[in-house]
Amino acid sequence: MRDGESTDLHAKLAQTRLLAMDVDGVLTDGTLGYSSEGAEERRFHVADGLGLVALRQTGILIAWVSGRANPLVERRARELGVPHILQGVRDKGAALERLTRELTLDLARVAYIGDDWNDLPAFEAVGVRIAVAGAAREVVTAADYVTDRRGGQGAVREVCEMILDALDQRDACLRAYLDSVRAPEDRVSIQDEAPSP
Repeated sequence: MRDGESTDLHAKLAQTRLLAMDVDGVLTDGTLGYSSEGAEERRFHVADGLGLVALRQTGILIAWVSGRANPLVERRARELGVPHILQGVRDKGAALERLTRELTLDLARVAYIGDDWNDLPAFEAVGVRIAVAGAAREVVTAADYVTDRRGGQGAVREVCEMILDALDQRDACLRAYLDSVRAPEDRVSIQDEAPSP
């Protein structure tokens, strides 16, 4: 990425009010496992969870948009306090358009993280397009930025930190997080507990 492109991306991320993302291949490594009873299994990266919790503390909205529907995704979203879960979605661009209308939010202020062809309609709709490392070639070509990390291996955390940096909120989020995990007698002030990553 050239310096001018980097500056432009930083400015766009500073305007972001909603971070939306695919689930399989972005929040997970894209593999599906099954227990001996046939139940589907997913693995989420804990660092991604902490990044999303920190981002929410700045007022950034979070949405997960998945072509598949799975109760494990709902469970993880609840653990992190992610309010907007769109599952079983074929046209992710149309789904984001509906969501932003409900939230009275401009699509130009939405950043989206994707990895495969089904994310391209979302890329067409939003202001900032981010591909994870190892994404499909067409997704990488359409992206404003490609993460260093792969999906399910900290790519979402990388994007969260980029947005926190663009908002100049990283240090404040770190202080708030450390304050929230200290024992009550060690806290300077008691704040509402953030969801556990």
